[in-house]
Amino acid sequence: MDQSTYENLLRQRDNVQYSWERKVSKYTIDDIDEQVFREYLKKAKDAGRIEFDETDKKTVLEKLELTHENYLLNAGAALFCNSGINELQMAKFATDERLTFTDIRRFTGSIMELAKKAEQYIIDAMDWRVEIGKGLARREIPEIPLEAIREAIINSFGHKMFDSGQSNEIAIFKNRIEIYNPGEFPAGLTPEIFINGKSRPVRRNPLITRTLYYSKDMESFATGLKRISVVCRNAGCKVEFEQQPYGFAVIFYRKKQQVPEGGTIRETKNNQSLPQVTPQVIVVSDPISTEKKILTYCSIPRGKKEIAEYAGFRDVKYFSQKNLTPLLQSGQIRMTIPDKPRSRNQKYVATTPTFKD
Repeated sequence: MDQSTYENLLRQRDNVQYSWERKVSKYTIDDIDEQVFREYLKKAKDAGRIEFDETDKKTVLEKLELTHENYLLNAGAALFCNSGINELQMAKFATDERLTFTDIRRFTGSIMELAKKAEQYIIDAMDWRVEIGKGLARREIPEIPLEAIREAIINSFGHKMFDSGQSNEIAIFKNRIEIYNPGEFPAGLTPEIFINGKSRPVRRNPLITRTLYYSKDMESFATGLKRISVVCRNAGCKVEFEQQPYGFAVIFYRKKQQVPEGGTIRETKNNQSLPQVTPQVIVVSDPISTEKKILTYCSIPRGKKEIAEYAGFRDVKYFSQKNLTPLLQSGQIRMTIPDKPRSRNQKYVATTPTFKD
């Protein structure tokens, strides 16, 4: 009997009450990342899935069953602490093979923060096309649907085998993007069973997945793979689910948008032309260029609206969510009035050296 089979038999034998996520960690409530916790609680309350009024950490975490006295269970530490429990490795490869990489990064931290980093890494690596329709309305469309990417990322943390000693991985290739989590697929089941909606959920980490359900980051009805499959099919994006010897991978295949001469195509839906709309389509082959443009422009303090207009966006709210907020979170841009983020006099200035063409 090989080691993997032996360990799986032990896990099946052990009562869930004594699983990894229910063991008491070395981390206390004071080790929680305050911002991560507050963001989570707001999402859960906004989603209507946490109805109690308490907001202090100790009470909330007790109600979520993530503590033992003043210590966090492993599940609570994984979700909310900037600890070494979670590790995320991300890399970009020069070709379609896992040989030469052009970028590699490694992070530890809470599930919430690592999920954000993984999503941003993929967003920055993808190609985006811009459609300009009636009234010069601008819409940016990624080569892989963001909804599917987010679902795959959070599922990769929710279903991982935390005691395996392996990292979650994001691998960017020329022809595909892979999201991998350590933890074999449930014995006797296949991804197709879940895609077809013929299986009840199998929860490796019920405390973690339940907590993520409250914030609406995950659902609890085994619908994740089906949602990824449907969203990708509607977007014309090929996706595969691969069971690997010690883990599971969601593989999104990239597509290069071919633009006819003249730079316009007819918008389609379900392969049927819509003659009333003929938007202009521009392929954005370097998604970092918008970031460079913003950072260069913000070498002196600028207002949000003028930054959006300079970057070519009419929808200031969309621009802020898509471009400005990630730069603030990464520390590349700062507010001039940080204690009053909604101030009418708020401006933004780059904290990093500006780029030059």
